[in-house]
Amino acid sequence: MNITIYDVAREANVSMATVSRVVNGNPNVKPTTRKKVLEVIERLGYRPNAVARGLASKKTTTVGVILPDVSSTFVAELARGIEDIATMYKYNIILSNSDQNMDKELHLLNTMLGKQVDGIVFMGGNIEEAHVTEFEKSPVPIVLAGSIEKSQTIPSVNIDYEQAAYDATEAFIQKGHEKIALLIGPLREPINAEKKLEGYKRALQDASIPYHEEWVIEGDYTYDSGLEAFERLLELDSKPTAIFAGSDEMALGIVHGAQDKGYHVPQDVEVISSDSTRLALMVRPQLTSVVQPLYDIGAVAMRLLTKYMNKEEVSDHTVVLPHRIEQRNSTK
Repeated sequence: MNITIYDVAREANVSMATVSRVVNGNPNVKPTTRKKVLEVIERLGYRPNAVARGLASKKTTTVGVILPDVSSTFVAELARGIEDIATMYKYNIILSNSDQNMDKELHLLNTMLGKQVDGIVFMGGNIEEAHVTEFEKSPVPIVLAGSIEKSQTIPSVNIDYEQAAYDATEAFIQKGHEKIALLIGPLREPINAEKKLEGYKRALQDASIPYHEEWVIEGDYTYDSGLEAFERLLELDSKPTAIFAGSDEMALGIVHGAQDKGYHVPQDVEVISSDSTRLALMVRPQLTSVVQPLYDIGAVAMRLLTKYMNKEEVSDHTVVLPHRIEQRNSTK
């Protein structure tokens, strides 16, 4: 049997308005009345109808989160940051995987809006005009986490990806390397094509080192693409002595690919990864990494969203968090 607020009010011998005030934590209820109502709620097993409450208050205290693949270590750490701050501010989460498919992303967006969420945190590799059009039409605020879009009109939280790639490449240059390869994620994504690749090129240019297109290999963030990339680099007449990988998984593939062929890391080839997830510590040698504060990106994105949802003042809708390079054992 579905217990309603009417049943609780009748059993406690109070009005439905009083039950509603108790459920919503309104202080204007006598302690004895509050105790009596809470006892009836417990005994009957009453659960407030979130949809009905949302219709009445115009808020559901629910946030939609659309992520590429929550099974990814990268995404999981970011999602944890979102969830922790949502819990702190008493919001519930509806989490969906988009598989980085644009049609699915737009479908999920509209599904979330249909569920009357109060706001949305969105992460996607390639934010296109179709996305921005839907974001701008949204009746609730949307914040991007670890994602960029060219117009910078949608609130977002990121690091400076171009500078991070520059810093990693320069770290190799400072060690005396001139043959530096870049294993990058999909070039259809602006973070890779317009940020990381440009940072890599700028570091080479500043050091007067020629850019070799064959030393830039496009991967898909996975371990297998790291293995394949090392195979391709071995086929080159002039083989790189240092490799910057755009994800920990790809760097892990490079390290294992090198070891499988009898090369030693870092003695024969040095490797720097990007992100510094737990994977960077689970391989031997442990990976020197560009530390991307994944938890903080999620947490700050969610906090920014709460400001918009509660109509608080926002001084900067584009947040850039600091990064650093953590020296471990995949470099000398």
